Amino acid sequence: MLLDTALLSRIQFGFTISFHILFPAFSIGLAIFLAIMEGQWLKTKDPVYLTICKFWTKIFALTFGMGVVSGLVMEFQLGTNWSGFTRAVGSVLGPLFTYEVMTAFFIEAGFIGVMIFGWQKVSPRLHYIATLCVVAGTTLSAYWIMTANTWMQHPVGYLKTESVYKIAHWSDVLFSSFVFSRFMHMMLASYICAGFVVCSVSAFYLLKKQFIPFAKKCYSFIWWSLLILVPLQIYFGDMTGVMIYEKQPLKTAAMEGLWNTEKGAPLLLFAIPDQKKQQNYFEIKIPHGAALLNTHEWNGLLTGLKSVTPENQPKVFPVFFAFRIMVGIGMLMLLLTFIALYLRYKKRLFDHPWFLKVSILSAPFGFIALWAGWITAEMGRQPWVVYNLIKTVDAVSPVSLQDVMISFALIFIVYGIIFGYFYFYFLHKTIHHGPEEIDKKSIHQPFQYMPASTESK
Repeated sequence: MLLDTALLSRIQFGFTISFHILFPAFSIGLAIFLAIMEGQWLKTKDPVYLTICKFWTKIFALTFGMGVVSGLVMEFQLGTNWSGFTRAVGSVLGPLFTYEVMTAFFIEAGFIGVMIFGWQKVSPRLHYIATLCVVAGTTLSAYWIMTANTWMQHPVGYLKTESVYKIAHWSDVLFSSFVFSRFMHMMLASYICAGFVVCSVSAFYLLKKQFIPFAKKCYSFIWWSLLILVPLQIYFGDMTGVMIYEKQPLKTAAMEGLWNTEKGAPLLLFAIPDQKKQQNYFEIKIPHGAALLNTHEWNGLLTGLKSVTPENQPKVFPVFFAFRIMVGIGMLMLLLTFIALYLRYKKRLFDHPWFLKVSILSAPFGFIALWAGWITAEMGRQPWVVYNLIKTVDAVSPVSLQDVMISFALIFIVYGIIFGYFYFYFLHKTIHHGPEEIDKKSIHQPFQYMPASTESK
């Protein structure tokens, strides 16, 4: 494969978004977790819930800050590396990105200060309102981003004038069923990502016999939550898969490793796709499986990759295996939720050493599945940056390969230092320090606003 400006720009953007997506996903999941825990504290006045809130708020603040910083780089890349793309669809995506920024900074950033630093500055109810506003802000931010990405996957409601795309019917863009299914799929993925991190940290404390009341409440709540979230994610994943079959049949073909159009196509549990020879090797398949999963019909018709020329086909190898990694981890997570349910029934959930060790190792499961899902979605759309409208090679900026190499090298170094080292250093330090004990007497006292003290002259 010849390295050119378009390919290196794609690799650079893929690198930066792979870092960035981890932080918003974790933040979205932690925000809803904190809102639930704070609601429980207001309801019960149990100091353990307040301990949970204060501890995980530290990690939320660290993660949120990393998400904001890493997101800024991608915005600049749209202008430096993808000017053809922004020129063509700026009228479409510009408003959506603007709404996302306004949501993130006006709602999230506006209330996150109260959420992080306002425990002794505002009343508990007002603090809870700030937390709910942060949840609303993160949710709306995700909605605008998913709406923009879904339009790139399946452009609707547009008109074209002189190679520039504009929206004629915004309702088609904002409220399509494809947006809804993909948005729910992403939100559930975020909740699951955060859930397994909380689960991992709680299991670590239980195995070390530290902060037991704190760890038990988190651990128990997360496994109940995952018992609901993981099956829901599978349901919305299936819904999204059916819509991809309807709107992006070649992506479905790449996911299934299907070269020829056929009815009742088999599900390939394993294969090695060969794009040059347009065939697979070492196939392990289930008859009619792909047709049943994608069309919900035994003999459903699936379009093959050979229905278009090779240059209009997505790269099958990464899409095929990324999809199987996503589904495989999803099945593993489902199995773990049932094991947790069984151990709860046996009253061994909190003291089963083997399962606690597995829970500790489960921290990256959600993020790996998230990465695999995004690779499937984005590489499966190629060679189009806007599906069937704008090819990726036509969207790249007229910059030299050397310029992209220099910027990529600098980004790689900075990201490695800031996000690869410092984030995990402070995360590790916070977790090993553990939660701070809350004074049980103080939380039952009525709130009194205490202004900052001033020294008399």
